[in-house]
Amino acid sequence: MSISTMTGDGGQTSLWSGERVDKDSLRVEAYGTVDELNSFLGEAKHYTSEEVSQLILSVQRFLFRVGGQLASKDVQYIEPVSEEDVEKLTKGVHRFEEIVGLKGFVIPGSTVASAKLDICRTIARRAERRIIALSRLEKVPDPVRKYINRLSDFLYILARYEEFKEKKLLYKNDID
Repeated sequence: MSISTMTGDGGQTSLWSGERVDKDSLRVEAYGTVDELNSFLGEAKHYTSEEVSQLILSVQRFLFRVGGQLASKDVQYIEPVSEEDVEKLTKGVHRFEEIVGLKGFVIPGSTVASAKLDICRTIARRAERRIIALSRLEKVPDPVRKYINRLSDFLYILARYEEFKEKKLLYKNDID
């Protein structure tokens, strides 16, 4: 079976639930942005430490669940994002906050690894905006919205962690 089905040539695509929707629908924008984030995370993990690379890989695997749930309209997705998933990510944020000990606004991108993670963070924020826009028109489960919000926090603190380890954490007030 080919990946080129030609069924989208008219400007529509199929959701996981089988329904056909326009390719520029908010739902497709939402899960498409999650897919874009996953691709940029794939690049970022080649520049990060092994520890952070493994965390990124775990997030990448999980984003298939997020995207799958967003691509499932009016159907119970087989592996829905749960409050426990959100809490696990929150604990990860707190763990790295304790290590880094942030004390102000940070200038992004002091290392290549942190710059790549900061790009991923901003894509996560865009995905969140697309998900919020979708939720104004259609039901989006709360854990999906919360997970993407927390993910941007997680990516932010991972970027700071990479800078912290290299002693390159640069605060806004450090610049003359």
